[in-house]
Amino acid sequence: MSSTELSELQRTIGQLRHCVDALRARYGDIPAVRRLANDIERIDIDAGEFTAASTAPVPRNPASAGGDVVVVPDTPYDPALWHGADDEGVGGYQR
Repeated sequence: MSSTELSELQRTIGQLRHCVDALRARYGDIPAVRRLANDIERIDIDAGEFTAASTAPVPRNPASAGGDVVVVPDTPYDPALWHGADDEGVGGYQR
């Protein structure tokens, strides 16, 4: 992450904190406001850990992120595949 991105992140966290403070002033210390404040603190801690890392994390390459690509056909499945299967929520077997 560049220094510009990091400063933008810190600025945005500050704006979020300001908005939550405004919500606290308007609605009081209700559970939803406390959760939001907690989330912002967690984001701030994570951002600090990210910037304190001795080496910047390497962005992952989507092409090498996960094994083989599995192609699922658009054609309908063979109805025999579902013979005897229970339809969830429909009331059991349809005989």
